[in-house]
Amino acid sequence: MILFLLVVGVPIGYYFYNGRSFTKYRGDFLSQFPTGYSTIGIDISHHQGEMDWELMFDDLGYDTLVQFVYCKATESIDHLDRQWERNRIQLTRLGIVHGAYHFFNGQKPPREQASHFLKHWSHRDIDLAPMLDVESEGFSDEDLIAKMKIWLTVVEKETGFRPIIYCSNHYFETKFKNDFKNYKFWIAAYSREPSSFSDPRIIYWQFSEKGQMAGTNEFVDLNVGK
Repeated sequence: MILFLLVVGVPIGYYFYNGRSFTKYRGDFLSQFPTGYSTIGIDISHHQGEMDWELMFDDLGYDTLVQFVYCKATESIDHLDRQWERNRIQLTRLGIVHGAYHFFNGQKPPREQASHFLKHWSHRDIDLAPMLDVESEGFSDEDLIAKMKIWLTVVEKETGFRPIIYCSNHYFETKFKNDFKNYKFWIAAYSREPSSFSDPRIIYWQFSEKGQMAGTNEFVDLNVGK
């Protein structure tokens, strides 16, 4: 499969939209994605700055292109993403279905991390299942997995939503593949589609961290789903 990670000449900022046809901009956006997938989505954090969601969805019609949006809410036991509350308000106002994620610290108490996440996120009808972003090591793989299970169990019990697990393809293959049998995964792999994507537990593939779209001048993570 040919993977378009970055298309030369794709406009970055919203100010490039003036004078351009929506049809062309739509084509520019879609050309960044591999073909053959039924779902596309983005995930963002404070790294994208103040997203212009209204421009992105209302003016450019991305609501017909982007099926899911995830925003970082919390990290570890005490960090709140500085754009989370604004993103939450704007996406809710526009009626965009979205999800929140917690960036997991493998060496901090998992119950405190779950409580911190739940303090800043509560279920609304517009929500997707929460996501646990696992990119850091624990004191051992066994320790990391045990802590993840505590966080996942607490959040599911409190919300009724079974969270999705996000991790690199390397983490999935070397740490998690033989565990978490009843969870869905979202994996990151940027060079090519990983063979593990055939695993039925994997529902999303983050194929690029260099996406470009209206609403921000910063790169955006791009994802596809089965």
